[in-house]
Amino acid sequence: MMMMKNLIMRSSQSRISGKTAERKHRGSAPISNSRLYLAVFSAVLGNFNFGYSLVYPSPVLPKLTSPDADPRLRLDPNQAAWFGSIYSLGAAAGGLGAMLLNDLIGRKMSIMMSAVPSTAGYTLMGGAVNLSMLHGGRFLTGVAGGMTAASIPVYISEISHKKVRGALGSCPQITAVFGTLTLYALGLVVPWRWLAVAGCVPAVLMVVLLVFMPSSPRRLLSLGQEQKAEKALRWLRGAKYNTSIELNAIQHSINTQVKITLAQLATPIYYRPILISVGMRFLQQMTGITPILVYLEPIFAKSSVSLEPRYDAAIVGAVRLLSVAVAASLMDKAGRKALLYTSSMLMFLSSLTLTMISHTTPCPAVNVTAPNSELGNALQASQETALSFVPLISTVVFIFGYAMGWGPITWLLMSEVLPLVARGVASGLCVTVSWVTAFALTHAFTLLVDAYGLYVPYLMFTVVCVFCLLFNAVCIPETRKRSLEEIENYFRTGRTFTIRQNHPSVVSS
Repeated sequence: MMMMKNLIMRSSQSRISGKTAERKHRGSAPISNSRLYLAVFSAVLGNFNFGYSLVYPSPVLPKLTSPDADPRLRLDPNQAAWFGSIYSLGAAAGGLGAMLLNDLIGRKMSIMMSAVPSTAGYTLMGGAVNLSMLHGGRFLTGVAGGMTAASIPVYISEISHKKVRGALGSCPQITAVFGTLTLYALGLVVPWRWLAVAGCVPAVLMVVLLVFMPSSPRRLLSLGQEQKAEKALRWLRGAKYNTSIELNAIQHSINTQVKITLAQLATPIYYRPILISVGMRFLQQMTGITPILVYLEPIFAKSSVSLEPRYDAAIVGAVRLLSVAVAASLMDKAGRKALLYTSSMLMFLSSLTLTMISHTTPCPAVNVTAPNSELGNALQASQETALSFVPLISTVVFIFGYAMGWGPITWLLMSEVLPLVARGVASGLCVTVSWVTAFALTHAFTLLVDAYGLYVPYLMFTVVCVFCLLFNAVCIPETRKRSLEEIENYFRTGRTFTIRQNHPSVVSS
């Protein structure tokens, strides 16, 4: 009798395990990523436009500040500062506006809407006959940049599956850097007005492609449109994919979300990750990355580099693209903190070098050429030629260091440490702090350089890099190979992560 019961139990367990395996097999049916990649490509054209528009002043300012510029458009130092910095104010407004539009009209429509201020802004700058049109166009392209920066990562994360979400999540930054490089390259041969006309092309192409792309399945489910959500997910995953498991997981995530109160924000599990994220976004901008990218050609012109400033800018753009690819490959191998330490040290050393070579204090006069005038002149000329490449090399190292750590990891850590229930409010706060800081710094940069030279801003950036090192050592946790639950417990206890990788059932004290 006992043997009969055992056989029955084994048979029952076999049928159950078979059904479970069958369900898993159906749920893990082959996924076709081709349409997903097309949807991501369509969306990240907005990030390409963002990178392009951000550095638009780099090749344009030298032409608008020269004596040969159209008198109606000639910029003095204060007007040049506004032309470079007003973009950040527009980006802050666009980022905050996108937070509302994402919930009102959805992620895809928010991205498509960004093409309106983008094309309007480029049209104003391309046909500008006065300073108001220049500044207005620059502000509108900033609004578009802020909208895309706030909407596209959310759209990509919601349409991607976990196997490719990490790789696709790096696409916005890579395409933004590629847009920057494209602007620098076109600036070598294209007049500044036609640079504005060219900026309209990716925005229009983005809208045309996104018309045929699906909305986010998560967005559709949140509106109660189950059939449309199922159709969108099947389009993204392929006709043979079983959508029920993923749709149920999304629906469960939507059903379990709760709203956070102000009293709960005062607890460590919420305010500590928010403060870390805000602090990182503030320090990220205070390193000087935005004014350096925006004013790259004018900076090289003041640095007396042997090459023409426009060629220097193109070289820096290419190095930045390479460094982003390197950072993406090392992100999960080296760890976040290790890359942030490396990034901070590279930026510190390069900015310190730039500070020293830009110091205008004259050296004591020493007549080293008296014994042999021709030899002394030749040595001095060769030394000046060698030293003229130091600003270029230092700037390349600075950009490389930033793109290895403080550029991408700031965004990554923000998505990892911010609690899901507070992510909307916290992301809005981070966006506001980031772009307001960028505006203040970009506006002040031109005025400081005009009054004191490059020495003072470079010295400030050097000091900030020291604070970046300290902030990383004291405040930022290592989140590599940690689950969201472990990260959450770290902020709750302030001491340890909950689930150990080797002992998942033991809660550490």
